[in-house]
Amino acid sequence: MERNIKEIVSHFNISEECLAFEKNITGHINESYFISTKSADHPGYFLQWINNNIFMNVEGLMDNICAVTGHLASKLVENKELAFKVLEVIRSTDGKNFYRDPDGQYWRLYTFISNAHGYNVVENTEIAYEGGKAFGLFMSLLADLSANRLTDTIPDFHNLEKRLDKFNKSIAQDKANRVKDVASEIEFVKTRTEQMLTIPDLIKAGKLPLRITHNDTKFNNILFDSSDHAMCIVDLDTVMPGSILFDFGDSIRTGANMANEDEKDLTKVDINLPIYEAYTRGFLKNTRSTLNEVEINNLAFSARFMTFIIGLRFLTDFIDGDTYFRTSYPDHNLVRTKVQFRLIEAMERNADRMHEIVMQSI
Repeated sequence: MERNIKEIVSHFNISEECLAFEKNITGHINESYFISTKSADHPGYFLQWINNNIFMNVEGLMDNICAVTGHLASKLVENKELAFKVLEVIRSTDGKNFYRDPDGQYWRLYTFISNAHGYNVVENTEIAYEGGKAFGLFMSLLADLSANRLTDTIPDFHNLEKRLDKFNKSIAQDKANRVKDVASEIEFVKTRTEQMLTIPDLIKAGKLPLRITHNDTKFNNILFDSSDHAMCIVDLDTVMPGSILFDFGDSIRTGANMANEDEKDLTKVDINLPIYEAYTRGFLKNTRSTLNEVEINNLAFSARFMTFIIGLRFLTDFIDGDTYFRTSYPDHNLVRTKVQFRLIEAMERNADRMHEIVMQSI
């Protein structure tokens, strides 16, 4: 779809004259543009089209983001020693936190954060430690904002019981005639299901409190300054009520795997314990005072739990005939499944050490 970016930006409450519009090719869900201005001392703006095929409640999503960024901004004013930044949402000319164009498409505008960079791969323990501190600070600063204030932007996103129900229905239907090819993977799921359901059971029992969580804690959602100090958490579309175990576990799943998510050579798949230890130390440095005993005792296990969920989703999609995740070849989702399950096995072998690291870091 052809976009009239200048016309869209004119519907936001800014005084600077826009100079150029540069499309950002990163990201798979939303569409982004860097907007430069004629003011030499202004960092510019970051415009995004919000994909409401994925995020169906855009108004709720934007209210979530404004509630979180507003709370973070007030906390940073109170704690000026924190060298941290927060996304600034620019209101539209009619006072809303988004603009809806005549085609029904949703747009938002942020002030651009300059002199920042990110990492797709956790290159060393120093970066891992900074990443852990950043997500830990993000969560600790939001600890006194009630999770009930926020809307579920993707309902049941980390709901294992719903994922298992869909998995079992997919096996029964066997639409793509692939069940026969994944007997060992199905058995892997079945032998671990009871253990994995302990997390949902603890949430239902109220022993794992609902907090405001990011729910997409990949390292490329952290911005670093020129000295490689973490300075901002971005991509807040999935910020909603959840367990802190979701965020910690997915950070480890994505950041401490020694192989790529679709690595065909499974001998390369393992848990990078030095990266795990550094991230855990950073994370607990900023969260230890807010976590309860049940959260701490399940922190290491959460890495297996979150890896199990994404492995289950890859396997379900493979059985269904690759209807959700984008694939590059016929067995792509099966390869992804095998990587996740091999990573779980590595975590199982190192379970005692992973828990020990948590206890040493509190």
